[in-house]
Amino acid sequence: MKNTSSYLTAKSAKVTQRAQSLISLRALRFVFACFAVISAVSCNEKKTEETHEEEKSTTEVALTVSQYKTVGIETGIVEDRNLNKIIKANGYTTVPPQNSAEVSTLIGGTVKDIYVLEGTFVNKGKVLATIQNLEVIEMQEDYQSAVANVEYLQLEYNRQKTLSDENVNPRKVFQEVKAKLAAERARAQAAKNKLDALHVSTKGTTSVVPIVSPINGYVGKINIAKGAFANTGVSLFEVVDNSQMHLDLNVYEKDLGSISIGQVIDFVLTNQSNKSIKGKIFGINKSFSNESKTVAVHAKIDPADAKGLIPGMYVSANINITNATVPALPKDAVVRNADKYFVFIQEEDHAEEKHEHKEGEKEEVHEEEIHFKAVEVIPGTTDLGFTEIKFVNDVPADAKIVTKGAFYLLSAMKGGGEHTH
Repeated sequence: MKNTSSYLTAKSAKVTQRAQSLISLRALRFVFACFAVISAVSCNEKKTEETHEEEKSTTEVALTVSQYKTVGIETGIVEDRNLNKIIKANGYTTVPPQNSAEVSTLIGGTVKDIYVLEGTFVNKGKVLATIQNLEVIEMQEDYQSAVANVEYLQLEYNRQKTLSDENVNPRKVFQEVKAKLAAERARAQAAKNKLDALHVSTKGTTSVVPIVSPINGYVGKINIAKGAFANTGVSLFEVVDNSQMHLDLNVYEKDLGSISIGQVIDFVLTNQSNKSIKGKIFGINKSFSNESKTVAVHAKIDPADAKGLIPGMYVSANINITNATVPALPKDAVVRNADKYFVFIQEEDHAEEKHEHKEGEKEEVHEEEIHFKAVEVIPGTTDLGFTEIKFVNDVPADAKIVTKGAFYLLSAMKGGGEHTH
């Protein structure tokens, strides 16, 4: 019995010791968890403070009064100014429809001769090639036969008219001759019109049909070869008159309200020289392009400047929008940092920095500081020493903006914005 009691007492002691160990382990884990939470909160607060300080240091800069005077900082406000606003647009050279021709034939035939090469300048009516078709001989015969019949019927008409007037012959005979004469005249005229359309003479007989240029210009593509069969309705030659060259520029909807007929443009060939060529807007489309969502604006080029240009050349153009009143600052007020543009605003009533001193340390006299803040802007047209600006975020209308010395402030800000006394 005694042994049993001792055994139970020892077992109870072991259970109690194990429970105490488990409680201690749980308490230790709780302490570690609390410490981790406190450390995380402390780190987050520290990181937040560092982030705010870093953000502040990259957008603000301070100068002492003496530095302010030495640099020669000057401030001003945004003004509305009349600037020669420019709208940028891309496009290509082209010619009016009446100055470009696809030459084809009204009658099929075998190509007999070709008289021009690509790039050859030709005048209107110049024979570019000839084709052969035996049906042309029949057309000439029809015309000559109709002309002969008209001559005979004209004489018969005169004779029958005289007899009819004297009541010698019935009126019906005269009417029949008159109808035949009108029919032959119509047949002769139709045959002549066909030959004229084919540029074939009504005299003699020939199977050769000339292919002539309908306009003055340069021969482009030649789509036939000697001995080949030329079908009707198929383009045989391309002729382009470059003297009336103009531009088709693509303008976006947001800029359309500033575009008007008569405005002057300056453009350069995108893939060639940087020589600037002038033009003038003469037409604006009234519908959008479904693909680019732009409106085509047409600009005429002076014929003297159009020499050497060919249709299809890509251009970059500046459309000059005159007498546009826009908010502007002196161009030196706008500075660039990386891919963004900024102006500096002088901060009024900026809180003075407190300088702590250790016990026994001599109190130093700190010079008053003037603080500036960088504000992002979107620059526009630059003209007459002023640049159009748009603020990314709203700023007070009477804000003092640095108009001189902005570049110095940018350099100080990029250096970390630190200020030593």
